[in-house]
Amino acid sequence: MSGNADQIEFWNGRGGQKWADQQDVTDRMLGKIGEAALTFAAAKPGEKVIDIGCGTGTTTMALADSVGASGQVTGVDVSKPMLGTARERAAKAGKSVAFVEADASVFPFSTEIDLVFSRFGVMFFDQPAKAFENIHRALKPTGRLAFVCWRAPQQNPWAFEPLVAAKPFLPPSDPPDPLAPGPFAFADENRIKLILTEAGFRNIRVTPLDTTTNIGGSLDAAAKQMLEIGPLARAAAEADDAAKPKIVEAVRAVLGKYQTPEGITPPAGCWLVAANA
Repeated sequence: MSGNADQIEFWNGRGGQKWADQQDVTDRMLGKIGEAALTFAAAKPGEKVIDIGCGTGTTTMALADSVGASGQVTGVDVSKPMLGTARERAAKAGKSVAFVEADASVFPFSTEIDLVFSRFGVMFFDQPAKAFENIHRALKPTGRLAFVCWRAPQQNPWAFEPLVAAKPFLPPSDPPDPLAPGPFAFADENRIKLILTEAGFRNIRVTPLDTTTNIGGSLDAAAKQMLEIGPLARAAAEADDAAKPKIVEAVRAVLGKYQTPEGITPPAGCWLVAANA
């Protein structure tokens, strides 16, 4: 069994199905971040690209547009539900892309890849240095890596503030291990550099990206989303029925200050990471 067994189980269970069902919601939430990451990666016509943690295929299809008919893009994910949605969307859009259900930390990729890209798909490896070593082997000597990951929770009010507000109504839990696989596992810039260096990458650049998310068109929609996907959803999974209305009200109260004509748009703090093979 892969060392990422817990993550594979989650993304193939109810958690992954919820993300697949809410593809349009997550695309809106991550829209600005995804655009910035794709611009940063700068896929070129004719390139061979791997999209790690491709989810429902949004970035995979965008990469296919960049590489054109002479290029090749393969989306890789462990989540069968999300890949099912990705394949349906690509077929409907007439996009020439391939999708592979696999754990990128151990999958025997074909070599001669020009670019490995990821939008929030590389923070869940159980042994990140070994995973990136495997990814490194897929790249040409001239190949490159580009991904976006979250900075610290405190720099991401969309996740941090609802979780703090809801804490009085959540079941007791131990403090999370900041280095454990999860959305904020790469919050530390120095840790990213150490992992990539150990995996064989060079010329590592870590650049802050300060932007916004869009977590719903209204406070009700935003509060519902926080309980469906993301850190609060995991923490509240075992909350009883009496607690859930209190959680929703607490989340609504803390997100009110981020209301704009475009929706609920709290700040988001990310890292744009690039490295050469």
